[in-house]
Amino acid sequence: MHDIYNPWHGCRKCSEGCLNCYMFYLDKVRSNKDGSKIYKTKSKFRYPLAKNRNGEYKIKSGEQIRVCMTSDFFLEEADLWRNEVWQMIKKRADVIFFILTKRAHRIAQCLPDDWHDGYENVFLHVTCENQKRAEERLKYLLQIKAKHKGIMAAPLLEEIHLEKYLKTKQIEQVICGGENYDGSRECNYAWVKSLSQQCQKENVKFTFIETGTNFVKDNKRYIIKSKEIQAHQAFLANLNFERKPINFKLYDEFNNLLEKKDLYKPKFLPKCFTCGSKPICNGCSMCGKCQK
Repeated sequence: MHDIYNPWHGCRKCSEGCLNCYMFYLDKVRSNKDGSKIYKTKSKFRYPLAKNRNGEYKIKSGEQIRVCMTSDFFLEEADLWRNEVWQMIKKRADVIFFILTKRAHRIAQCLPDDWHDGYENVFLHVTCENQKRAEERLKYLLQIKAKHKGIMAAPLLEEIHLEKYLKTKQIEQVICGGENYDGSRECNYAWVKSLSQQCQKENVKFTFIETGTNFVKDNKRYIIKSKEIQAHQAFLANLNFERKPINFKLYDEFNNLLEKKDLYKPKFLPKCFTCGSKPICNGCSMCGKCQK
C-alpha cells in the first residue's frame, strides 16, 4: 500500500490488544514466519526518500503515511534504527507521518534531540483497547509536547471512557475499530456509540473504521468476514464525527510553508464514499489491482 511505511518488521506482544495481532497471523499464514522476530527492513527502510524515474519523490507533499504498521515505532529493539527514521521524517517536512504506539511510556526517551514542542508533520497516536490501557498509556501522551495527538481504540474490547483526556483539548482525533483475523473478539455497537458521543461533546474528530469480524448490535451478533463489508457497515452506523480540518503546517525543502493547492489531493473510487475509513484515508493509489 502506498500510504504505509514499515522501517522495521516484527514485534513483541505487550497487552490484551496484541492477543490476536493481525501481523502475527498474516506472517504465519502467508509465509510461515514468526512475527516475534524483529528486523530492519531493507528495500523499504528509506521509503520516505525514494524517488521515481523523473527524480520526484514517490510520496507526494501532503500525503499522510502510516508508520510501523507491522511493528511498534517505540519498540526497544528498534532503538538503533529510529534516529535515522527521525532524520528522514524531518527532511520530509512536506509529508504527514502517522505514528502509533502501545509503548507510550517510551515516547519521551525516544524523541529526537530537536523535537522541542514537536514536529509539525508528526501525528502521534497511542493505542488503548480497554479502560485499563487507556489509564496506563494516555497519561504519558498528555505529558508529551507534540503538535498533533490522537487515540486509536482498536481492537475495541470494552466500553472506554476518554472524557478526561478529551477535555484537555490535546487530542485531535479518535479512531475506533473491531478485531479481525485470528480470534476476533466481540466489538459492541454500544461501546462505539459511547466513544462517538464523547468525541462529539468535546468536538474531537471520531472515525469508526470497521466493525471487526465479530460485531454485536442490540444483542444480535453478526459475523462479518469481509473487511470491505465491515468498513461499509461502519459507515452505515453513522457514528463518524467530523470537526474542522486538522491543520498541519507543511514545508518544502527550502522551509517555505506549502499552500493547500500545492498538496496531494486524495483520489477516491465510488465505493470509497461509503467506507468508514474514508475520513482518515490517504486515498487510492489507482493501481488497478481491485479491478483485476
